[in-house]
Amino acid sequence: MEFLTTPTTDLTYSDVFLVPSKSEVTSRMDVDISAGDGTGATIPLVAANMTAVTGRRMVETMARRGGLGILPQDVPLDVIERVASWVKDRHPVFETPLKVRPSDTVLDVLHLLGKRNHPAASVLHDDGTFAGIVRQEDCEGVDRFSSVESVMRQPGVTFQVESFPSLVEAFGQMDAAGALYAPVLDGTGLAGILTPRGALRSGMFTPAVDEAGKLRVGAAVGINGDVAGRAAALVEYGVDVLVVDTAHGHQQKMLDALAAVKSLDLPVPVVAGNVVSASGVRELAAAGADIIKVGVGPGAMCTTRMMTAVGRPQFSSVLDCAAAARDLGKHVWADGGVRYPRDVALALAAGASQVMIGSWFAGTVESPGDLVVDADGRKYKESFGMASARAVQNRTKSEDAYSRARKAMFEEGISTSRMYLDPERPSVEDLLDMITSGVRSSMTYAGATDLDRFRERAVVGVQSAAGYEEGRPVQQSW
Repeated sequence: MEFLTTPTTDLTYSDVFLVPSKSEVTSRMDVDISAGDGTGATIPLVAANMTAVTGRRMVETMARRGGLGILPQDVPLDVIERVASWVKDRHPVFETPLKVRPSDTVLDVLHLLGKRNHPAASVLHDDGTFAGIVRQEDCEGVDRFSSVESVMRQPGVTFQVESFPSLVEAFGQMDAAGALYAPVLDGTGLAGILTPRGALRSGMFTPAVDEAGKLRVGAAVGINGDVAGRAAALVEYGVDVLVVDTAHGHQQKMLDALAAVKSLDLPVPVVAGNVVSASGVRELAAAGADIIKVGVGPGAMCTTRMMTAVGRPQFSSVLDCAAAARDLGKHVWADGGVRYPRDVALALAAGASQVMIGSWFAGTVESPGDLVVDADGRKYKESFGMASARAVQNRTKSEDAYSRARKAMFEEGISTSRMYLDPERPSVEDLLDMITSGVRSSMTYAGATDLDRFRERAVVGVQSAAGYEEGRPVQQSW
């Protein structure tokens, strides 16, 4: 990467822009956006290890579309074991359906439909055989305690696993029938479902799978307690990427935790952070990190910079840390501060192998929070920072009341924030579509066919606030 002019200050993503270069790349689909950092990700996006962001549905969906989801460090080990097993059991192409029984009520269906970006739920008999489907519109204008059996219908299109056509043919069949939801059956049982958009995505995205063809799972471990024991258990449960995580990664306790983890010689990449300097990268790499997580204070839920003045503008942090990591044969993840696809492209141009996203993904149907409707009818989910009093309370629930109260005083995150679902992009898959298409376009403007070439060819300029504002679309005439 090179600058048009030498910057005189540290820079945020909003401070910079990419300059187009001569390009021989003729199509956005001709570029390779796989991470190349040993994690197996085929798109450079990670769902952050935040309680309000990543649970089993997020991990599954991210992996099916080529990304990674990192389960938070405060999830109990027995839950991690169940979640990892559940995700590994999901199909890499067919989506996991919402399931109801004929004896369930319309109200049950309505409560369930917000859990996935599907236009229907599948109805199964008690013995697991497929009975039919029930759509959102089938639940309108009827008593909410009506049985599912009274409103269900047969789907316009179904597929069998053994005779499943190509994705192109499947899309064509659904399109011709006007079907937005097609069950995929294994005999009389339900193997999964397919939607027209899902068929398109499966033809464009390559799942992030392990050597056995199972979806990949990431999980975090903190730097307190039996770090090595938890790390070993996570890998035993099937975790493919291990994140050793704390807000201040450049400290001795982190180095000791990393050394303990690396002494186990685990067969998975180890990510550690967070830091914002080249010296931090070098120390974490020397302690055993394969990938270093970069970012202090840029996240939407983080108040660290306002509380402590500690942090660094994220674009400069990533640029500095990525250069140091590259010299050591390591990689960095850019963690936080992205609000638009342009920011992801800039992080990758600065040298990140992947970009970690938190709050942006919290406002999707796949995040773990309950879907709430405000007084104006807008849907949202609650998000909170992992250094907030709310998150600290969750992590310290086994401690005595005095210790919990004292730690809660050192709050560096927002405890409650509304993340509204975009009516046009309610699913994390919708956001992945938008972000990856922006990244692909950025790479074609730079004449780059993969992320390594993108980092080499990117030309970056520094802009004023007015320059940034000039690039924003105008929603109405002036």
